[in-house]
Amino acid sequence: MKKIIKILFKIVIAVVVIIGGFLAYFTINDYQPEKEISLLDTSEFHKIKKTSYNILSWNIGYAGLGADMDFFYDGGKQVRTSYEKTLENLSSIKSVLENQRNVDFILLQEVDVQAKRSYYINEKDTLEKVLPNYLSIYADNYLVDFVPVPISEPMGAVKAGLLTMSTKVPMNATRYAFPGNYDWPTSLFMLDRCFIASRYRVEDGKDFIIINTHNSAFDDGSLKKQQLEYLKKFLEVEAENGNYFVVGGDWNQNPPGLNTDNFGKHSDSESFILSTLDRNIFPSNWQLVFDNEQATNRSNIKPYIKGETSTTVLDFFLVSPNIKVNFVSVVDLNFQNSDHQPIIMNFELQ
Repeated sequence: MKKIIKILFKIVIAVVVIIGGFLAYFTINDYQPEKEISLLDTSEFHKIKKTSYNILSWNIGYAGLGADMDFFYDGGKQVRTSYEKTLENLSSIKSVLENQRNVDFILLQEVDVQAKRSYYINEKDTLEKVLPNYLSIYADNYLVDFVPVPISEPMGAVKAGLLTMSTKVPMNATRYAFPGNYDWPTSLFMLDRCFIASRYRVEDGKDFIIINTHNSAFDDGSLKKQQLEYLKKFLEVEAENGNYFVVGGDWNQNPPGLNTDNFGKHSDSESFILSTLDRNIFPSNWQLVFDNEQATNRSNIKPYIKGETSTTVLDFFLVSPNIKVNFVSVVDLNFQNSDHQPIIMNFELQ
């Protein structure tokens, strides 16, 4: 009996040492970016004229969340699609962007650079080659050596982020870290949320700031609130100076005023809690712009079936009051190559 107890004790000690060493390694090597990181700073920039422009925002789902996929984080079972399907999705994403060459600014989220979930395909380089006339600005927001879940098939290494592409060269671009994170040790394996702010000079001497954002998804709402408050304070300074701004991306919340009757009840998920952005966070004259007729996101609990899978709007724009919005629309791709759909807005500086 004593021998059995000793063996069990040694096994317990070994497990504790292995887990402790594992967590120690990832704690020491945890990606902890500075609050502000300069991505571009140049004197050879374009001046923005007071004319109309098109901007597109799209969470491409790292070319791995096409219609065939459910996803374990959202209550599904799968970790990644096949290599062939990933290539097919990426090819379709490239085609969509090629067909939108009249777009002046492109905001992309979930662009993998080197990740097991997308078979280590460098999607950033691939998309940059498709649009060689666009300036590209990239920032990591998911940099983990090894994501250990699910235990049966770990997601593994992830290097991914935000990609802003533009036909105009900004004066500068900066990665701003959002405040707040999950508790340790969960934080070691989750995204480090951020936004890219690209600053352009307008012909009237003011600045025009385009922000590419991807806000928290799997939290109880507290992280989203911190992020929105931080973004508001950032933009208040720009508004006080009379500058122009457009914020676009995947907010992981419904915009206030969304007609949910057009989309039906969103699927219940223990990890993703659907909420509505609090309109009172931002000044009343700041514009929240979205398409009230077309969905931008679908549930990942099961593979997509048109007419059955629940859909909603998580992708939209926040626009300063000195900008006129002419139209906004979703490009309906039937969720074939991503769990999100592109949204395009036409606007002009007043």
